[in-house]
Amino acid sequence: MSVSIALFTQDLRLHDNPVLRAALADADEVVPLFVLDDGVAATGFAVPNRSAFLAGCLADLDAGLRSRGGRLVLRRGAVAAETARLAAATGAVSVHVAAGVSGFAQRRESALREALGGRLRVHDAVLTALAPGAVTPAGKDHYAVFTPYLRAWRAAQRRHPVAAPRAVRVPADVPDGVPGGALPDVRPDSPGLPAGGESAGRARWSAWQVDRYEEVHDDLEGDGTSRLSPYLHFGCLSAAELVALAERRGGPGAEAFVRQLVWRDFHHQVLAARPDAAHADYRPHDDRWHRDEAELAAWKAGRTGYPIVDAGMRQLAHEGWMHNRARLLTACFLAKTLYLDWRAGAAHFLSLLVDGDVANNQLNWQWVAGTGTDTRPNRVLNPLTQAKRFDPDGAYVRRWVPELAHVPGAAVHQPWLLAERPDYPAPLVGLDTGRFQQGRGR
Repeated sequence: MSVSIALFTQDLRLHDNPVLRAALADADEVVPLFVLDDGVAATGFAVPNRSAFLAGCLADLDAGLRSRGGRLVLRRGAVAAETARLAAATGAVSVHVAAGVSGFAQRRESALREALGGRLRVHDAVLTALAPGAVTPAGKDHYAVFTPYLRAWRAAQRRHPVAAPRAVRVPADVPDGVPGGALPDVRPDSPGLPAGGESAGRARWSAWQVDRYEEVHDDLEGDGTSRLSPYLHFGCLSAAELVALAERRGGPGAEAFVRQLVWRDFHHQVLAARPDAAHADYRPHDDRWHRDEAELAAWKAGRTGYPIVDAGMRQLAHEGWMHNRARLLTACFLAKTLYLDWRAGAAHFLSLLVDGDVANNQLNWQWVAGTGTDTRPNRVLNPLTQAKRFDPDGAYVRRWVPELAHVPGAAVHQPWLLAERPDYPAPLVGLDTGRFQQGRGR
């Protein structure tokens, strides 16, 4: 009996998984493998929120495989070494894996190629709808501006989603679990963390009203966003399948949602070409960042004195997730109003976000900070203007900042103007401090 290995990474799903499909087509039996990578732990990326969500994803994936006659095989250690050891033990004719974009993923693929040689099969467009590098401008290796990329993306040929397998046959003599014990029971930092796994992700998609997305996606209290980002990050849902489903549905809401998925592809193709953008300015401007540990700590704790900013930061702490509009305005407050280094903010987000994706998190932070792909790098989002536009009645603030829950209407956004001052901090800085303009070396 011939054997192949399907090495799961950020594609923890059965529906529309080209890696698993190809491994099943390649041999009589397949080993669905996930390696708990010591390298991820060493980088500090395996924070409690994502580790807890990952445990749910793996349990759900194993249940899905078992319902099809298979099971998930877990190992712990260096991915290349553990995969090569299993390939040798089973006599695997091939090992299939999804292509990644980060520097870490690229190094992992190189190590796998060195360990496995010609048996390694790398599949594109598994983590994204369109593979990074599938479209490029003349003479360049990636698009640096979103709108031209969007046009090229729309014109490109994309792969068709594949069905989930009906049956998965696994060699009987391969042990299931991690030597020395099963997955640890990880306690998340955020009590409101969503459930992990493909089943939860597909249920969320089915329940979400995509038709209203264009109207409500910026409404902070209405929370009309899909909340699918954690499931996309871990590959519980396929970006290619979501695009196909949305395009089939049609309408302004579906079109707006697809545009967000294209933004995700855009960031992945930037990081694939420039992996150093995870920590270095994509477009340096000689910024002389302000340094103030007390201000950074207040921002992290949701104690800046600007209720709309603090509400977003407190939502992040509680849910391990934040509304996209809140991400923009909290990040802009740190990088443009306080003029603190975007890397400090990006690191804090990654310490809590269950959808903490290097490509999207770092490059969105750079976009806001003016060091990334924004064609208007001096753009500043005023938190009061943003609050009045996207939380006009103050309901989002009252939900997350209980000290101000008694303040009616839009007055909640400027508590320093109230006759009776609540137990809430005064603003850290005025909005006319000019730190961003003064500190940027031009």
